[in-house]
Amino acid sequence: MPLAFESLSHGKIAFGFFNIETDMILLEHYFLFAGDFCRSISQTAGKETDKTAWDVYRIQRENIGNLMGAIHGIDLRGFLGEVYKLFPFPEKEAEFKQHSDGNKNQTMVETLIQRYGERTTVFLAVDEKRDRIAIGEYIFNKPSFHELIQYIWRGGYPRWKDEIRPDYVLAMKDKIDQSKNLLFDGLSLK
Repeated sequence: MPLAFESLSHGKIAFGFFNIETDMILLEHYFLFAGDFCRSISQTAGKETDKTAWDVYRIQRENIGNLMGAIHGIDLRGFLGEVYKLFPFPEKEAEFKQHSDGNKNQTMVETLIQRYGERTTVFLAVDEKRDRIAIGEYIFNKPSFHELIQYIWRGGYPRWKDEIRPDYVLAMKDKIDQSKNLLFDGLSLK
């Protein structure tokens, strides 16, 4: 479930997983797979750079859909509605856990998103002097940026099923732990 995170540029914005059966995440109207997010973070952690290209899908807001309506099965319009047609919300609340094998559904989800959005490149750009990190048009301070990474590490809300993280999340943690990039100073993934 996406949560609200504080940005410097747009106030509170949505970020996170939106369906437990897929590993796709959203950042407002940007959509990307969590593995791509983790690989991009790992790439940034592995070098001292101020800019990294991220390939994302951008969906116009009117084509995204209604997450709460899709979860409840009452509004299945837009991209989110199409995903919930394939992967409905679980009947038992105890089954509401992010699946670590959500990448197995990437082909289906990518086929859907191509009908609703367009592939584009945004940049993660770091301004260390002003303690700001931009992902495309969204600007964060370092603590807020760290919260995005911690969210993925935890498996968002409701957390990883059985606390089992995908390999790409573990690889990201290793890169961050070894990083000399100041962007990751103070970031704790436990």
